[in-house]
Amino acid sequence: MQKKISVVVPCFNEEAVLPALFDRLGRAAATWQADCEFICVDDGSRDRTWEILKAQNARDARWRGLSFARNFGHQTAVSAGLHFAGGDAVVILDADLQDPPEEISRLLQKWREGYEVVFATRTQRKDPPLKKFLAWGFYRLLQKLTPLPMARDAGDFCLLDKKVVAVMNAMPERNRYLRGLRTWCGFRQTSVEFERAERAAGVAQYTFKKSFRLAMDGMFSFSTVPLRLATYLGLAVSACAFLGAVFTFCEKVFADTFAKFGFTPGPHGIPTLVISILFLGGVQLICLGILGEYIGRIYEEVKGRPIWVIRDSAGLLPPGKN
Repeated sequence: MQKKISVVVPCFNEEAVLPALFDRLGRAAATWQADCEFICVDDGSRDRTWEILKAQNARDARWRGLSFARNFGHQTAVSAGLHFAGGDAVVILDADLQDPPEEISRLLQKWREGYEVVFATRTQRKDPPLKKFLAWGFYRLLQKLTPLPMARDAGDFCLLDKKVVAVMNAMPERNRYLRGLRTWCGFRQTSVEFERAERAAGVAQYTFKKSFRLAMDGMFSFSTVPLRLATYLGLAVSACAFLGAVFTFCEKVFADTFAKFGFTPGPHGIPTLVISILFLGGVQLICLGILGEYIGRIYEEVKGRPIWVIRDSAGLLPPGKN
């Protein structure tokens, strides 16, 4: 029986690049020797993205789509695509073609060898130097913070076996970091290396703010180290305060001895007092911020709202089920 491959493509204001996506992904799929479907999730675009996707579905029924009622975010759009994917294997591919569709055949080869998670590792990426440096640092920091074997320089471009997709779909959490979830699932995992290309058309939609938020989700969803860091900061400040108190007491009691070493007590301690207050206040705010990140995520989870809201569909849901 011929296997079925699903390709999930999140889209946000991608009207400029969609024609190239249809062409390149379609030509790549012709070489897979498998039945396939393409699930494009319009994440509340403000341009003609959804109209173009519906027109493509009318031309080729393999191209199916969902349209969100508003922008819910990249990870949520991918999660919705995984929910509706019916393939034996599911490939996640961004619409901007920075992750080349031609590389999917290499992911499929590893899957056919028996691997259930195949992620693509970037050897080079054509991004601004600052973005490349921050991404390089984030992946290595995340490896240190989490007990999971997080892959370095691996984005969302990957292949997931249907068994892995079923496990990920069963996870109810809302602040989703899919790269971490696929690692958490386990199964047999491997990687292939590729060179990330420039964006094929249009302008980048994933801003620094969105990237930063994703990085925070990755760290706070899979690590409690920041909480321990708050404890360590508290202990360090307390130790410094205790040593400072001991030093000040000794300086007053043994003033002559300290004076020989140049530690003559000053008439006023206002600068020292201000610095101490600012330092202690800064540490307290950092600790409160760390706690706030975890509490905010708990608050989002307990509300129990739907992860996404579908406004329209093309080829996936029957009329009246949007």
